Order: sequence, then structure tokens, then C-alpha cells
Amino acid sequence: MTDVMRGAALARDEQLQMLRQMVRIRRFEERLALLFKRGRLPGFVHLYLGEEAVAVGVCSALRDDDRITSTHRGHGHLIAKGAQVDRMMAELFGRVDGYCRGKGGSMHIVDFSLGIIGTNGIVGGGIPIGTGSAWGDKQLGRDNVTVTFFGDGASNQGVFFEAMNLAAIWKLPVVFVCENNGYTEWTPTHRLTAGKIADRGAPMGIPGVQVDGNDVLAVRQATEEAVARARAGDGPSLIEAATYRWHGHNEGEEAFAGQYRPQDEQDDWRGKEPIARFRRHLIDAGIAGEGELDRIDAEEVAAVDAAVAFADASPFPDADEALAHLYADRTEGARP
Repeated sequence: MTDVMRGAALARDEQLQMLRQMVRIRRFEERLALLFKRGRLPGFVHLYLGEEAVAVGVCSALRDDDRITSTHRGHGHLIAKGAQVDRMMAELFGRVDGYCRGKGGSMHIVDFSLGIIGTNGIVGGGIPIGTGSAWGDKQLGRDNVTVTFFGDGASNQGVFFEAMNLAAIWKLPVVFVCENNGYTEWTPTHRLTAGKIADRGAPMGIPGVQVDGNDVLAVRQATEEAVARARAGDGPSLIEAATYRWHGHNEGEEAFAGQYRPQDEQDDWRGKEPIARFRRHLIDAGIAGEGELDRIDAEEVAAVDAAVAFADASPFPDADEALAHLYADRTEGARP
């Protein structure tokens, strides 16, 4: 199916918003790369550059009250789910105006009001959390859906199979989305992973599909089908999106990792990049012209500039609150 055919059912404004979100993620991540090199970001940073179509394709098919769990490479997921770049930037700067008052940093951002129930530094750590979220919805009779993002490396974690097994038995409204970017940290996925990840739910009766993770409309379509199945009470689905991270596993890895990805491979994947592809679709379909799309890009660059200024102006959290927010407040009637 062509991009024009896939996009035919989507309104113009919705497609432009999808492009805007991909550009927003791209410009945000590019700025983080620069800030890390300048020593402005504490801790490790894992960038999402090149994978923008997966986050936007998936999250654009969700309702505001649906939920996601994310990974150590989660900035793109959060922005696609509605996180503001100024509060994101403040969090990465360790400032109080961040989503977790600067105490979560890059890998531990949560905002329940946006349906973001956690990025996670543990490989595969979000999978059981997302499955538990879906279990809660089913128990309470809600028609929400939870998406749990994870990478190809996490597909070899036992918890992935355990979570799929329970989700299948209980027909939980959860969508498992594997972002297969070809590398498990610094090792090619094919050296560690047998068969197709999309087929791993088949013994449990979970439908799986492989999609081009650089095609935002293909990702959107696959997600819509999985979400509809989940809302109808038919249980979980598995989506494997083939994509590629432009940067290393983490920023600064060149100090120890060496050159482990062939340059021609990197060049080939950059030639398939998702934003330029979607721009071409919007222009070819007569949805928008170059000028309008350039204005969107300029607006997002300006928003990232403002986000850095916002983060710089935000204070650091007081040391007195270091142990605050570790536990939920006790609810009325709870046992002591």
C-alpha cells in the first residue's frame, strides 16, 4: 500500500501534526547531542534520532487517556504522547520545573496525566508494568489500551515471554511494540536473536506483524489495528518495527566502543530517514507545500531554543527533598 493510500483516511491537520511531532523529536534530540558534548546534561543520554516514525506512528493512534511504558531511549515516546519540550529539557537539566522535579533525569520520566507511566533504565523493565496497567483496565471495566515499547534486546528477556503469556491468557488490552534498530547495545541483533521477533507471540495466539519503522503511516495503520483488537476485548498484539538509531547506544560511547557499525550501513539507513519520506508524501499528495513544512520546522527549532532557556532559568531542587516522592501518599482507609 502506498503512503498516499494509507494517508487518505487521515485529515490534513492530523498528518501535519504527525510531521510536527517527528520534527519536534528530531530537533529536541539534536540539541541534546550538542548539550551533552558541552557537559550540560548529567548522567547518560540515549538518543532517539532516526526512529521518530515509530513513536509518532504509535502514539498518534492512541487516545489521551491510553498509556505507554517506555525505555532508556524514551524521549521520543514521551514527546509523541504529549510531553512538553520545556519540561522535558528541565528534567534532563536536573531542575525543579522538570516532569519529576529534576530527580528522574533522562531515563526515569513519569507523568500519569499524560498516560506516561514510566521510562525505564532496566532492559525490558516496562513490559510487565505495561501488562499490569492493561490488567488493571480489564479488572475495572475500562476500555483503555496500554502500549509497551521495548527494543530488540529486550525481546530476549524472560519477562517478555512471561508478560505475553499472561496477556494472552487474560486477553489484556496491551500492545507490545518492539523497536528493532538492529543493535543490542553494541552487538548486531542477528548475532543474538533467532527468527522473527514478530513471531514470538504465535504459540500464545498473539498476532504479530513486522512493519517498516521509517514509514510513519505504516506504523500508524498497524497500531490502529492492534488498538482496535485490544479495545474489542480480543487481547494483545505484537508489532515489530524495523528502524535504525543514527547515533550510538549512548552519547559519549566513542570513548570506549570503537567503530562497530559499517559506514555504508549507516549511510543506507540515513537515506531512508522517516521525516524526509513523510515530507515527500505530504507534498506529493498536495497536503502541504515546502514553505509550510519549513515553517513547521522553524517553529520547532524556536521551541527547543525556548526550552533550553526555560531549563536554564529553573532552579535545582532543594537537597531537603532528596527523599521526597519515593512512596505514594497513603490513601484514606489504608492499613498503617
